[in-house]
Amino acid sequence: MAHFLAASGGTNPFLGQIIWIVVLFGMMYFLLIRPQQKEQRERAEMIRSLKPGDKILTNGGLVGVITKVEDLSIKVRIAEKVEVEVVKTGVARRLKD
Repeated sequence: MAHFLAASGGTNPFLGQIIWIVVLFGMMYFLLIRPQQKEQRERAEMIRSLKPGDKILTNGGLVGVITKVEDLSIKVRIAEKVEVEVVKTGVARRLKD
């Protein structure tokens, strides 16, 4: 092994490749995976915190006010005397009043 290191100038050529692979995986984690996980946590928290009176936008484009919250769904008033049931995961975002 010492003879190999001396012949190649004292460095292992595979060590540089491994370092680059580790650096690339680290960059992918911080630029892609971590922000996506943060966004998923924020969305899950928003869905958990839905309550009657919140104004929401659904993935289908309906805007309404929550009238009732159930385990998996919510009742949304979209017009006077018109309520629809929406699955909680169908809520795109909560709107400001």
